[in-house]
Amino acid sequence: MSKVRGWQQVHLKRLGVVLVIMVLGVLIYTTGVDQYLSIESLKSHHGELLSFYANSPVRTMLLFFTVYVGATALSLPGATVLTLAGGAIFGVGMGTLIVSFASTIGATVAFLTARYLLNEYVQKKFGGKLESIHQGIKKDGAFYLFTLRLVPLFPFFLINLLMGLTQIRTVVFFFVSQIGMLPGTIVYVNAGTQLAQISSLKEIFSLELMLSFALVGVLPVVSKLGVSWWKSGRHQRQYKKPKTFDYNMVVIGGGSAGLVSAYIAAAVKAKVALIEKHRMGGDCLNTGCVPSKALIQSAKVLSYSRRAKEFGVLCDVAGVDFEKVMERVQKVIQEIAPHDSVERYTELGVNCIAGAATIVSPYEVRVNGATITTRNIVVATGAAPLVPDLPGLNTISYLTSDTVWGLKTLPKRLLVLGAGPIGCELAQCFARFGSQVSLVDAANRVLVREDEDVSNFVEQRFEAEGIEVLTSHRAVRIEAGQKVLVCESLGQEVLLPFDEILVALGRKANVAGFGLEELRVEISDSGFVVADEYLRTTNYSNIYVCGDVTGPYQFTHTAAHQAWFVAVNALFSPFKKFKVDYRIIPWCTFTDPEVARVGLNEQEAKFKKIEYDISKYEIEDLDRAIAEGEAHGFVKVLTAPGTDKILGVTILGKSAGDIIAEYVTAMKFGLGMNKILSTIHIYPTFAEANKFAAGMWKRQNAPTGLLEIVRKFHTWRRGR
Repeated sequence: MSKVRGWQQVHLKRLGVVLVIMVLGVLIYTTGVDQYLSIESLKSHHGELLSFYANSPVRTMLLFFTVYVGATALSLPGATVLTLAGGAIFGVGMGTLIVSFASTIGATVAFLTARYLLNEYVQKKFGGKLESIHQGIKKDGAFYLFTLRLVPLFPFFLINLLMGLTQIRTVVFFFVSQIGMLPGTIVYVNAGTQLAQISSLKEIFSLELMLSFALVGVLPVVSKLGVSWWKSGRHQRQYKKPKTFDYNMVVIGGGSAGLVSAYIAAAVKAKVALIEKHRMGGDCLNTGCVPSKALIQSAKVLSYSRRAKEFGVLCDVAGVDFEKVMERVQKVIQEIAPHDSVERYTELGVNCIAGAATIVSPYEVRVNGATITTRNIVVATGAAPLVPDLPGLNTISYLTSDTVWGLKTLPKRLLVLGAGPIGCELAQCFARFGSQVSLVDAANRVLVREDEDVSNFVEQRFEAEGIEVLTSHRAVRIEAGQKVLVCESLGQEVLLPFDEILVALGRKANVAGFGLEELRVEISDSGFVVADEYLRTTNYSNIYVCGDVTGPYQFTHTAAHQAWFVAVNALFSPFKKFKVDYRIIPWCTFTDPEVARVGLNEQEAKFKKIEYDISKYEIEDLDRAIAEGEAHGFVKVLTAPGTDKILGVTILGKSAGDIIAEYVTAMKFGLGMNKILSTIHIYPTFAEANKFAAGMWKRQNAPTGLLEIVRKFHTWRRGR
């Protein structure tokens, strides 16, 4: 009972504060006080204000101070005019002193008011979403607030209110605000002193006044550059910068990201070194994209041979020589390897060094006992399979996407832990080869990042091919020394015996063991190197990152995309630099059928509360798909309501990863569904599905009123 009464008292107090604020607001606007917060009013009453100040200086300062605190505390418009007024009445010195303390006190009152009135509600409703902000404030809150104050990208009243909803301490808020707002206060107060001297419109173009307002305009830019320089260089300045450098750029890691960044650097005639401790080509060539697609193709051929009768072909039941399959995988790797070889990149002008690199300073890298100097360092160290801390797993041998390629014998019973893209692709392959496959995941469906209709279709296909799909099964432990996985599902333990277990739970960035820890390079909670919009580390402006080591998308094509920005920014900054562009990122899961996507899908649009229309074309109606016996899947396009702007596309079907390229281009260059519809597509092809999807959109958005007028026009022309 006492808790309820206490709760009621708190809410009554909050209601009282709200009523006081509302009354003050009404009084301000009904009495017309707000009309005085304008430059015109300041000019017209300037003489009176100076006279009042001359006769009662202390009273004037106290009154002005109180008004300024009140206006700031209530987040009223006009703070800029009051700051100018401070300069016009009191001059630069006294005006800065009064305005500086009044603005900080008012801001702190607004800060505390927001915390008292809104914090509990906001934390309950948005607590999870605000957690990252709280962590940032806890870690570097003072500097973050200082940056916002010094570089006025957001209105100060908004900063006051939002900061009240964070966990920053009041004393920190006060003193950081006091210091951070001081440069801007001085500039605006100085502008006010010049504004006060205008007696005619001609004088508005006086040199002094123009310079004062130029300072107002330049301040955010200069402040932003200054903050950026200080923040990025505060760690860097601890190290002595060499007068000359051996290289313009040293790249650590010879995977997709490292190779492309080194290639671009060499192409623009920079001196670049590429250090790789293992195999050139990285994961994509040796353990990822290339071997997996070779394996998928073998499984697909086997699947087609078993369907031979559908196509009128008579043949014996196909078998599989798994050892030969794996030999072919290695042969494919060897055939593609020259594209990523030391010989090729040496010919391109890259100095390729085999060895383990260690970053010893922002300008020095040690490899093979020698230290080389460089203006810029690119960290492209990739990622490795994520192995969970699953009890008992270390007591048995297990497979990952790195080690599965060493198999010589087909497992009779294969358990795949993880129903993401890697797990689904490999599960289907091994099932087609003849393994008894169990696909286990704690999520309630496979490919959980895709829409439910996609997941459901893939799951049904898997089950039809004999895969045991065990979603909503949380791995608990491996029975010590035994090949049995214990899962928990619906409150009960489920025992799953296996001959081999493949751990496919994603990938973990390679951030340890080569100097990042010693340099205190910032690593995110999820284990990635934190980078800014130019792909620089937050600690060092000349250490760049690209590829799986930094995310946010662990795809080969994204790594290559980032590598271009890294190379150009590293070699030509500060003269020219580009923000990395993640707006249009496509990807594909190479199951059969394939799942390709670009932009938003339905579940993401709903999560982000973005309105959309759907145009969905069923591929079962496509002539080419029918002819090839692949009449299944769909093209689903999300568009902005009332327009043909494409928000996202999901394609489920044969060759989806190829078909979606048209939509990727359309979204990249702002082409809508009308452009897709008006483009000629070859008949019969799978790409026609794109045009038919655009036709679906057109029918759904047909101008019914206009069509009715046209119908009447044709009726009239028939003489009826």
